[in-house]
Parts: sequence; C-alpha cells; structure tokens
Amino acid sequence: MKSLLAFLFAALTFSVTAAEKNVIFIIADDESPTLGCYGDPTAKTPAIDAIAADGTIFHNAFATTASCSASRSVVMSGLHNHRNGQYGHQHSYHKFSSYHSVVSLALPRVMANAGYRTGHVGKYHVAPEQVYRFENYMKANGRNAVEMAEKSKDFITAESDKPFFLYFGTSDPHRGGGLDRTSERKLKPNLFGNLPNKEAYPGVEEVFYDPSDIPIPHFLPDTADTREELVQYYQSISRVDQGVARLVKILKEADLYDKTLIVFTADHGMAFAGGKTTVYEGGLKVPFVVRNPYEENRGVESEALISHIDITPSLLDFAGGLDAEKNAPKKFVASKKFWKDFPEVQRDSLGPNLTQYHGKSWLSILGKPGAEHWDTAFASHTFHEIQMYYPMRVVRDKEYKLIWNIAHELPYPFASDLWAASSFQAQFQESLDAPYGQKSVGEYIHRPEFELFNIAEDPYEAKNLASDPEYRDVLIKYQEKMKTFQKEMQDPWIMKWEYE
Repeated sequence: MKSLLAFLFAALTFSVTAAEKNVIFIIADDESPTLGCYGDPTAKTPAIDAIAADGTIFHNAFATTASCSASRSVVMSGLHNHRNGQYGHQHSYHKFSSYHSVVSLALPRVMANAGYRTGHVGKYHVAPEQVYRFENYMKANGRNAVEMAEKSKDFITAESDKPFFLYFGTSDPHRGGGLDRTSERKLKPNLFGNLPNKEAYPGVEEVFYDPSDIPIPHFLPDTADTREELVQYYQSISRVDQGVARLVKILKEADLYDKTLIVFTADHGMAFAGGKTTVYEGGLKVPFVVRNPYEENRGVESEALISHIDITPSLLDFAGGLDAEKNAPKKFVASKKFWKDFPEVQRDSLGPNLTQYHGKSWLSILGKPGAEHWDTAFASHTFHEIQMYYPMRVVRDKEYKLIWNIAHELPYPFASDLWAASSFQAQFQESLDAPYGQKSVGEYIHRPEFELFNIAEDPYEAKNLASDPEYRDVLIKYQEKMKTFQKEMQDPWIMKWEYE
C-alpha cells in the first residue's frame, strides 16, 4: 500500500512540476503586420489576435534584413549577418552559411545547454546544420500549419522532466505554388502557396478574401493586379493562423498552455517589391506578439523598439540560461572546444571569436506598456540570392531613419519571384514613370546613395531629406551614428566610407 501511495505521489508531483517554462517560437515566412491585432480591418487571424490580447504586442519590431536565410541566421544567433557570416540564401547554388564559431551562441544549442528538449518543424533555411542543430526534427508540409502542429504534438506532450523548445517555421505566406490561372487579368497573380481552384489543405478551412476589401500597403500601388495578389497573400496568412490555433488547442488539452511562452513573428515583411529584400519599413517591420504565462499584466501594447537580434538572448533569458552581465549563455562552450572532436572542421578557420550577443533580452519589459528597449536599431543587408549584391546599412530611431545604399550606382536587383510578380510587372511594363507606392518604378530601381527620412512625421518614407541643405546636420549626425554602429559590430563594409 505504501509503495502504491509513493508511486501515486510521485506521479502527481511529476504532473505538477514537469514541463514548466516551455517555449514555442513561431516564425512565418514573408509576413508583414497584416493581422487583426495590428488593426488590419480585413485580416482574419483570431488565434494570433487572442495571443496578443493575452500578452504583449510590439508595434516597433524590426528584422535586421529582409531576406529569408540571412534573417533566420540572425534570429537563431542574436548576431548581425556580417558577424555570423550568413549573408544570403543557404540553399542551392547561393551557398551562404554561418561561421562555425556561431555554435557557442546558436539558439538550439544554448537552449539544449540550458536543459531543454529542442524540436524543429517546418522551414529551416540556415547552415551549417551542426551549428544550428535541434535534437528532434518533425517532418510536415510547411504550407499546412495545421499539419505542422499535429506533427509536433508528440514532441510537445512527451513525458519528460525537461521543458521543451519548439521552433515552428511555416512556409506561408511566401510566394510559390504557381499562378492563379482562373484570374481574368493578363498577368496572373501568384498563389502564395494556396492550392489552385480554391481547394483546401487537409484539416484547413481556407479563408477567401474579396479584392475590393483589401487595404493597400503604402509601398504598393493600388491596382487590380496588386489586389489580386494580396488576396492570395491574405489567404495564406489565415492558414498560418489556423496552425497557431491548433497549437494552442494542443497545449490546452495537455495542460501546458499556462506553462508555455509563445512568440509569433516573421522573418521579414511581405513578398512584394517594396517589402521583401528592401530595408524600407515594408521590408523590415514585422509582427511581434509574445504571451508569457508568468507575466501578470496582459493585453499590453508596446511602442518599444525591438530587433530580431534580441530573440535568442530573450528566449535564453526566459529559460534561465542567460548571463545578463556578459550577455552570453551561462553555460558558454567555446567554439574551439566544441569542434575539437570534429576533424573535418578546421579549428583555425572557425570564423571570428564570438563571445556575446548583439541583441539584448526584452523579457523584463513584457507587460510594461511604457517601457523602452533600444534607442536605436541597426539593419544590415548584403545579399538575397547570390546574384543580388546590393549592400545597404540602416540606422533608425523613433525620429529619423538613414539608409546607406553602398552600391547605389547599380540598378536595384530583384529577387526572381519579385521581378515576376504581376503587381510589379504591371507597373514596370507601363513605364518607368508609373507609380509604385510612394515612388515611381524608375525611382524604385535607381536609388541615391543616402536616403534620410523623418520617420516620426513621414512613416511612409515618401520624402528623402538627404539632399536638403536644411537637414545637412541631421544627415551628418546619423552618418556618424551609422559608422559607430558599424565599428562596434565589426561590419567589414565600414571601409566603404573611405573608398569607392
């Protein structure tokens, strides 16, 4: 009888104490803050909206680069691209990858060192795998977030005294899946991963939108071609939301919802010219929603300036594994020590010595509507696809934003899918003078060396002040800020101030 009671007590103790402080990190692919919780009047995203209503929503969250692989390497390292080494796409002939020395700071590695079971489902898109290695990989269709959630269920609910960390990367709402041949337009819209002829993925109740109801982002032209592509984009977003809803249901059924931190963001803005691959607001501004079940204040809207470089140190901070004074993992593993048992990896070519994060934890400002985080944010873009060399650097605060187009004498390079986009081609084929958002097509392609915007008064980046004599002192001030950031973060492109 005593042994039975002891067993029952142990089982009860396990059920109460196991799996506390879990983490689900959800990252959508090419999604702007086009969600109900951000005031979008059309988007049907009830699951994400509910998380925002019960957590903290950030209105000034920014990617450091609007390119898929490059952005994800920042998310998973807490380091800017010019420091982690992944300047562009990882896959195929693009062949970019992070330095091996990033292993000391890489998100899945440091979460495992902090005592977490680590799991990944969906889009990965970084390299080397040994640097960003998860212990468990679940296979699912990245275009069906409901299926992704179902395939993650066993990992989430596994009986263990360790908490879990799940990286949930959807392939939606990235462009793909061909063209909508049912369109009556001459230029057919991309399907954005949606199935043709309004078919539905298994387990998904597809949400369809009316082109006349769609709000037009400030960086796009209000045309029939744009509207037809946007309805496909919005449908893809609603599918992501249904996957989030299924994740929440799994957590609640397992009594884990109030033991799990949920973060929702995107790698960068929507896949339209003017968004993805640019360093304009349409490219860098991302949704960012955090529900911390251990935070008393809920339903908080924050104006704090946060960056993707903050994600890894923040999640590690929640896990109890961050040395705040050093801004590094408590269980720091030097890269030379880590790779000593891997003879195929040359220890003298691991990359730079990396000992701390560029970002800082936002955990302490959750639930605090008036709290600040960064005074200034920095962005760095060099490549998307391998042929798209166009380095840009950005320094931004809540008053001004400066863009340095280092290779401004080149025409702006297009990602292959954005060049083919009907929303862009319709305007391009009309003329270089055709309107495109706040610019003409020609102005979008041919850019000046510097673009200075009073972002507080001109959030749509409509008026470049860089050549205005009245703003010369402001221009010089922000150029110096940019140089200081580049020096602090050891950006190799700082030398371009001195030549060319």
